[in-house]
Amino acid sequence: MTTTKPQTRLAADIGGTFTDVVLETSAGFFTAKVPTNLENPERGIMDGVAVVMDQAGCTPDQVDVFVHGTTLATNALIERKGAKTALITTEGFRDSLSRTF
Repeated sequence: MTTTKPQTRLAADIGGTFTDVVLETSAGFFTAKVPTNLENPERGIMDGVAVVMDQAGCTPDQVDVFVHGTTLATNALIERKGAKTALITTEGFRDSLSRTF
């Protein structure tokens, strides 16, 4: 019989106002909601990770899986904020958010 060690998983989502971080360990879930720093969005992740690691008594080297998502870029696209950009692809490429003008 094979036994698997429970995974410690860390996930973060950078939003326009808050960054959410969740740590799942064998002891349960630990969460943090910290302000997003729009000029340095990675700060929110680092601050939130510090909070959940402290809550769980865990260290980063114990994390098996890290998942990152962001609504920050999606919001910028929807709200038409940010730099003007172009995405040039081959015909039929559909795996992107796009708008035809």
